[in-house]
Amino acid sequence: MNNYPELTTDRLHMRGFQLSDASEIQRLAGTYEVAEMTLNIPHPYINGMAEIWIESHQEEYDAGMSVIFALCDKKTEQLLGAVGLTITQRFNRAELGYWVGQPFWGQGYATEAARAIVNYGFEALNLNKVTASHMTRNPASGRVMEKIGMKKEGLLKQHALKWDQFVDLAVYGILAVDWQADKNS
Repeated sequence: MNNYPELTTDRLHMRGFQLSDASEIQRLAGTYEVAEMTLNIPHPYINGMAEIWIESHQEEYDAGMSVIFALCDKKTEQLLGAVGLTITQRFNRAELGYWVGQPFWGQGYATEAARAIVNYGFEALNLNKVTASHMTRNPASGRVMEKIGMKKEGLLKQHALKWDQFVDLAVYGILAVDWQADKNS
């Protein structure tokens, strides 16, 4: 991808998605277990969906609307999942989102990636706030948010529709000033 940022952490290489990632995205994100815990991943994940999603990234990045990274193992470049920020420029904030393929659950990848992209949001994008939400039936996602310093701000009852069922969302946030204070402590 043109002029797309890349981030690295101890274990991760975070880069823009490439069309060659499409089949692995479909395999990892397309499982019922991953799709059921996210609002935007469909199930079944049919052929062509990953390509359409990937092709939207550069334009959305160039417009300042989002930045979405492929999470890859730093040593092997194996795709593990995705992390991104959906940016609301008018309010100088972004919403954090992520998913990790089921074979890689419980290994701290989501936390490591989320911490890196929130740092990127504050330092490179000069955001004032980053928010995130999770379905209450997915407490593991809330633990990721807490581990990176986000605070629970509330509960939105029946706020989203997932597979013909209204679901409650727990909402978290962190301000740039609090992020910086945590980094300096």
